[in-house]
Amino acid sequence: MGGGARYPYPKEVWSPAGGWWTRPSNWKSNTAIAFAGILIVTFGAWQVSADREHRYIEPARPIPSMLWAKQYRDRKEQSKTEE
Repeated sequence: MGGGARYPYPKEVWSPAGGWWTRPSNWKSNTAIAFAGILIVTFGAWQVSADREHRYIEPARPIPSMLWAKQYRDRKEQSKTEE
């Protein structure tokens, strides 16, 4: 099991993925850094989207985006200050 022995391969072939049988010693830290970068970019896009979201027609029932959309957050804070 395992596919057999590793065969000789041409050394002059370049691969952006690292070539044949690559397993860099720092793959765990590289993965963590890439994951953190993806999370940061996703969080930034989420924040921009939530700040710019505006509904011209009110939803008939509560929807999840009402929890984080600026339009509804401002109303919630305004109603708290009026009480």
